[in-house]
Order: sequence, then C-alpha cells, then structure tokens
Amino acid sequence: MNHLIAPSILAADFANLQRDLEMINKSDADWVHVDIMDGMFVPNISFGFPVVNAAKKHATKPLDVHLMIVDPDRYLKAFKDAGAAGITVHYEACPHLHRTIQAIKELGCKAGVALNPHTPVTLLQDIIADLDLVLIMSVNPGFGGQKFIDNTYKKLKDLKELSRQKNPGLFIEVDGGVDQHNITKLVDAGANVLVAGSSVFSSADPATTIAHLKYPEKLLQS
Repeated sequence: MNHLIAPSILAADFANLQRDLEMINKSDADWVHVDIMDGMFVPNISFGFPVVNAAKKHATKPLDVHLMIVDPDRYLKAFKDAGAAGITVHYEACPHLHRTIQAIKELGCKAGVALNPHTPVTLLQDIIADLDLVLIMSVNPGFGGQKFIDNTYKKLKDLKELSRQKNPGLFIEVDGGVDQHNITKLVDAGANVLVAGSSVFSSADPATTIAHLKYPEKLLQS
C-alpha cells in the first residue's frame, strides 16, 4: 500500500502540543494535518495563526492546513506565512473557487478543495485539473470523534475515476473516522492520504498506531 498518513493535531493534547508534534516527527507519519475552524462555517472554534506558527517551529513534516472557515481568501497569505505547506478550502465556502485556488498556488502552497458529506464529486469536473488535492469529509466537519459515513467509499471511487481522467497525480485525502478497521478499504476505494485524529491520539501508543495505519499489512502479519 502506498499512501500518506496525516495525523490531525485537533485531537492532540493542546497543553503538550510540542510533545505530540515531536512524536509525529519521529513517527511514520508524512504530514501534520491542521484543522482551522471559525465557529461560523462549522459549529466549533479550533485555533488560528499563533498555534500554526508554534506548530511550524516544532514540526519537521509539512503542515497540511484545512480551512473550515467562511471567506478563506482573506487569510490565505497569513496561513502561508504561518507555515502552511498546503492549504485546503471548502467548495461550499468559495463562490469564486478557481480564483481562490490560483491565489493559493501563487503563494507557493499545494492547493486543495474539501467536500462536505452532502457535496457530490461531480461538482469538481471543471476545477479538478487545477488541484493538487481533494479532501473528502467522511464526517460532518466541526468536531472530532464522529461516526464514519459509509457513502464515503462511493465518493472516493467516483473521485478516483475523475482523477484518472483529468489529474492522475491528485492527492485524494479522507478525513473523519479513519482507523485501523477501515484503512485498507479506504485505500482500495482510492484514498492516498489518510487523516487520523482520535484514533491516533486516544490510543495508548500513538506512534505505533500511526505505524499500523501506514503499514496495515504488517499488522495483519503479526
């Protein structure tokens, strides 16, 4: 299996964020997923530029910043300056999506678009060739620890087919309810970047959990 793991620090211990980031640095993880919530686009508030700046100081792996906010264009440069290597915006929050994607790319960041569970993949037909990443939300955004939505598998397959036709190098990311029980099925459906929050940071040994998510075949052999 050839996929990336992006632990979500939304589920980390905020009082020991440096410790948790150093664990990610030493682990088999590939990216650090950073969820930004504004209390308007989603019914929760997470953190902003100071925490992203702090994360950048301690993280040795790229910061994968997911903006769950209204009017994200206002803050693209600020998140780039804070340390984002990639910036993902929501389709539902961007009335001029093409312009937003171009602005992200002009900053030198990977440009991604996230889709809420009710948003069909077909809406990306005219923009997918310009994207570096598409994030499929497998829960409703706003809170960690939610139950995985089964329709995600179909959306991943649809996106994989669209990617095959128009953008074979696309990162296909999935976020929400990812754990050791569904990871193989997610990758088989088309995902190649897996965000894991609660399943990592609520485990007794987060680094080992990350290794099992990265190399599930080794877990099966043990």
